[in-house]
Amino acid sequence: MRRITRIATVGIASAALALSATACGGKKSSDTGSSDTKEASAAIAYDIGGRGDQSFNDAAFAGLEKAKTDLKIKTAEAEPTDGEGEADKVQRLTELARKGNNPVIGVGFSYAPAIKKVAPKFPDTTFGIIDDTSVTGANIANLVFSEEQGSYLAGVAAAKVSKTGTVGFIGGVEVPLIKKFEAGFAQGVKDTNPNAKVLSQYLTQPPNFDGFSKPDLGKAAAQGQIDAGADVVYAAAGLAGSGAIEAVSAKGKWAIGVDSDQYNQAGLSKYKEHILTSVTKDVSDSVFNLIKSVKDGKPETGEVRYGLDKDGVGLADSNPEYKKMADVIAAVDKAKAEIIAKKITVKTAP
Repeated sequence: MRRITRIATVGIASAALALSATACGGKKSSDTGSSDTKEASAAIAYDIGGRGDQSFNDAAFAGLEKAKTDLKIKTAEAEPTDGEGEADKVQRLTELARKGNNPVIGVGFSYAPAIKKVAPKFPDTTFGIIDDTSVTGANIANLVFSEEQGSYLAGVAAAKVSKTGTVGFIGGVEVPLIKKFEAGFAQGVKDTNPNAKVLSQYLTQPPNFDGFSKPDLGKAAAQGQIDAGADVVYAAAGLAGSGAIEAVSAKGKWAIGVDSDQYNQAGLSKYKEHILTSVTKDVSDSVFNLIKSVKDGKPETGEVRYGLDKDGVGLADSNPEYKKMADVIAAVDKAKAEIIAKKITVKTAP
């Protein structure tokens, strides 16, 4: 079943239900927006997996909801469809812009070609794109993060808690962005324990992006790494990462989440005791800040980077068990300070 493009204002209470719907590939659609109103409105177009992934897309949604509440504006959302092409993204962004939304934000690097085509046609509309700097323009804001820095901290934590000396990394799709996660994680592990072993695996190769949307793929990969001796698994795989967390939990090992603080995600609550920490990206604030800049009449454009120095990336400490690990926290804090002070340079490729 294909997901149907949706442009709607929705409530956060449906996020947990959306996870289930996404897993089977079906979502309902509705449209509560109005093309007649001049009231300020902002829109986001979701990445592969859609809202309810308990990770990347949900973080963007949180920023949109904050803007709706704090800035008193209307909001709109658009979901991807299974197996869609560039033309689908172009149509989606065009429709959002025509309805008067400003800014229009593409969640994920896959929107770069579409934004390159659509942005010049709407010069008075600001277009945001998360995780991409390849497309630029006078009305384009590139919201990017130093994922390798947060992943380095995850590597430090993984190496400190591992009892087997073997840890795992699972990437959704083998693209440069996800290789940043792998590079930082592996470096953090090795800098902490040179004798540690890092198992790395990618779920799919471009142009197949199922590795970001199929939980079963993440689950199978995590099971394989645990069977190979890993007792900590870090997955940067969008919705597929939830499958990895499920597998790790079933085996009583440690999982490390990504993008959002996955310990606090409702859809993952049954596994939370085994989510040691999460590498967070402040996607929520990046979305909110861009929307606010447009509302204030000073729209952000060009590269807007979020790193450890601005708490744009980091490591969550929501799990009470993690908070008890004084030696782990001390090692992570030391690494964070040294990265900010440029005493440690984190690699962006394995």
